[in-house]
Amino acid sequence: MRVSLIVAVAENGVIGHNNDLVWRLRDDMQFFAVTTRGHCVITGRKNYESIPDRFRPLKDRTNIVVTRNSAYNAPGAVVVNSLEAALEVAEKRGEEEVFIIGGGQIYREMLASGKVDRQYITHVSAAPEGDTFFELNHLEQGWSRTDLMRHDADDRNEFAFCVSRYDRNEQKAS
Repeated sequence: MRVSLIVAVAENGVIGHNNDLVWRLRDDMQFFAVTTRGHCVITGRKNYESIPDRFRPLKDRTNIVVTRNSAYNAPGAVVVNSLEAALEVAEKRGEEEVFIIGGGQIYREMLASGKVDRQYITHVSAAPEGDTFFELNHLEQGWSRTDLMRHDADDRNEFAFCVSRYDRNEQKAS
């Protein structure tokens, strides 16, 4: 099973503020939806709760919420207590590619585990204020970049952005 991470990151590493998005990028959201549709998505509780109620759980995906709160209830989603358990759920469902969709702590833990095979990163041409970050310096070695899409700012997209896919070019940790 391929473990993929998908994230939109500003030039200053910001990915969010006050548990919310810091931009309006409709074409990137469409890329996210098309890319993750039909797959399992793994998210932390705070990130899951930041999704507007009308979109929860994310449609046409198996939503797996990771939380330490064993009493947490997320109707329509699978709730687990660890990233390892989340990956097991996806594997048992026969998933070919599972997507890590945030938030910041979940991204850090997955990258530290060495289990991420692919990253879809939207590089946003902006430097907004924020309180949640994603470090890009880990991409300097061990990853091959393929640019998938560039988009200028327009009436649907507040900022210009480039979507890139990074594939691990070394063996992942076992």
